[in-house]
Amino acid sequence: MGTFRALLIEKTDAGQKAGFVDLDETKLMDGDVTVRVEWSAVNYKDGLALTGKAPVVRRWPMIPGIDFAGTVENSTHPDWKPGDAVVLTGFGLGETHLGGYAGKARVKGDWLVRVPAGLSARDAMAIGTAGFTAMLAVLALERHGLKPDRGPAIVTGAAGGVGSVAVALLAKLGFQVMATTGRPEQADYLKSLGATEVLARAELAAPAKPLAKERWACGVDSVGSTTLANLLAMTKYGGAIAACGLAGGMDLPTSVAPFILRGVSLLGIDSVYCPQAARREAWRRLALDLDRSKLAALTREIPLGDVMQAGEAILAGKLRGRTVVRID
Repeated sequence: MGTFRALLIEKTDAGQKAGFVDLDETKLMDGDVTVRVEWSAVNYKDGLALTGKAPVVRRWPMIPGIDFAGTVENSTHPDWKPGDAVVLTGFGLGETHLGGYAGKARVKGDWLVRVPAGLSARDAMAIGTAGFTAMLAVLALERHGLKPDRGPAIVTGAAGGVGSVAVALLAKLGFQVMATTGRPEQADYLKSLGATEVLARAELAAPAKPLAKERWACGVDSVGSTTLANLLAMTKYGGAIAACGLAGGMDLPTSVAPFILRGVSLLGIDSVYCPQAARREAWRRLALDLDRSKLAALTREIPLGDVMQAGEAILAGKLRGRTVVRID
């Protein structure tokens, strides 16, 4: 039985330690599909897991990496056969189930989604958990009846993974996109993805009023806390904000005013345990609506050996867009 390389993090009295090890398939967890992992990615949650700055990992030792794309090697699941190209996001991968920073993974076939035609495994991870989450948010706004003729869309944390894909998707769908970032040097990058206006993060950092001037019809927020409270206070009558992250904090210092006086809706987005039907629809729409040239422009590639540094960098706000990890 051949071995494969993996990044393993272990719990110690001092916190946690990480290192690369050679494993064989006997070390993998239970599952009915074994996948040769070809690509993974660096998401914000990966940064938290790699650094131990939040209790993301709940099983020790752990191979981190909350998503991967690759090729099925063995399967007893009726939906999958050797050679199938698959992608997996969520379901506790890298948290309670050994994750994507390894040459192989054994998982439940019910968790997998087929890589859509026209997308490579690398494309699938350039999208990854962040892009998948952004698409879920856009679909939620669509179900709420929000279209470009209702007014602008706002995207917070726009230079990050979720934000970058959300800007590109909303622009492709015809929205006037307002993007917020704490990195003014990324304004040209955001405009290249389709943003028509770039706002400073500080504009949404002050304590929120119960209601403020109506500025946008809808939005995608990955920040939370005071930023989300300000978004809600400035959303137009009947609008909605899709909330999918907490980079700025888990609290929400707002009031009921936007909800009962303007009919604003707050749409919660969960990408971890999202049902399979919704997953397949999101990936179908990503293959259809995400401009490949923009996806390429927002993506950079690193080898598996560089993920620890990338984990630190994403938490420090030093990574832009998406970072894919090549699993050799």
